[in-house]
Amino acid sequence: MRPGCLRRLALLLAAAASLLGGPVLAAPSLADRLIQIDRSTAWTQTALIPVAFATFHPQGMVKIGSEFFVSSVEIKQYPARRAGGPGGRSPGAGVGHLFRMSADGALLGDLVLGEGDAYHPGGIDFDGQNIWVSVAEYRPDSATIVYRVDPGALKATEVLRVADHIGAVAYDPKTRTLHGVSWGGRRFYAWKLKPGGRASAPKVVRNPSSYIDYQGCRYLGDRRMLCAGLADYRSPKGGSLSLGGLEILDLRDYRPVWQAPVALWSPSGRAMTQNPVFVETVATGVRAWFMPDDDRSTLFAYEAAALAN
Repeated sequence: MRPGCLRRLALLLAAAASLLGGPVLAAPSLADRLIQIDRSTAWTQTALIPVAFATFHPQGMVKIGSEFFVSSVEIKQYPARRAGGPGGRSPGAGVGHLFRMSADGALLGDLVLGEGDAYHPGGIDFDGQNIWVSVAEYRPDSATIVYRVDPGALKATEVLRVADHIGAVAYDPKTRTLHGVSWGGRRFYAWKLKPGGRASAPKVVRNPSSYIDYQGCRYLGDRRMLCAGLADYRSPKGGSLSLGGLEILDLRDYRPVWQAPVALWSPSGRAMTQNPVFVETVATGVRAWFMPDDDRSTLFAYEAAALAN
């Protein structure tokens, strides 16, 4: 819906409230619904869509209208262990992509992102106008280029460079603040973007939560951010479990205000939150889109009943 239509709708609702003698209650937000979910919530699969092109190693995802935008890294050479290099690794080699995909899994566009050793896109966010993408070296404690992308034209504009691996970004358009998370989500960054495109020196905060490594984040409004990720837990008797989860963070102090495991796995055994995740509201609660597998990926949708009180 266009902004002018939204404003007219808001005015009509306000007028109706005045005539009826009471306030019109706003529909529950995505955050309101998510906080109703816990470890006992049942998730029901509602879609399984084969992706019709090679996705390489998908990383982040946003849904705009009926289309999906997916960041991915095409790895040409894996980084090798190397003493003295950033993160103890060689740079490796690859190509960063931002795919535009139809609702039935067809490729509609491919924007190549990155420069030199920075070829690894991370989790992405959409602020209603632009997609925000970080493209980092494929090793911890390295370097990142952050881009703002026009989704209609698939045109990227460089925003800033960071002397660290930024694995996901989220943007607050109201305060013009760009939030980033480091490799595994161990550190949070916040930059104020000034008129003309300049960025302030970052605020850096250690993540107080560590049961999952964040793979992607999304700004929810009201100084809150949704992050998705996973961690591998190994048994001393052998075997391991990849456990995925979702968290809502308060961006004033970066502490989690809600956490829930996501006990869903693809047929390959990968946790559904392995990489790209996008969550939206539906009539009865929330719908989560997942793309956990590499190369020949499948887009999964699951819904959970979560009507806020």
